[in-house]
Amino acid sequence: MKLAKVVGNVVSTIKTPSHQNKKLMVVIPVDTLGNECGDAMIAFDRFSAGVGDYVLILEEGGSARDILEDPNGSFDAVIAGIVDRLH
Repeated sequence: MKLAKVVGNVVSTIKTPSHQNKKLMVVIPVDTLGNECGDAMIAFDRFSAGVGDYVLILEEGGSARDILEDPNGSFDAVIAGIVDRLH
């Protein structure tokens, strides 16, 4: 699991069937102080995260399929939760 910050959303009118009706967000990994520490990536969002939110990212297909409730989908990264605050 990685800590990340949501920096944008992705709009796509044409998607594979397993990606239809799913929200995509652009996230950047951060350290515990909120400093960027990795490359931006796209993650599926089921928890209504917004730009500026800190989130937990899972980069495992099986867990992503569980969270998105799609056992046959092709998913790489998914937002697993929204972080209330960093200390």
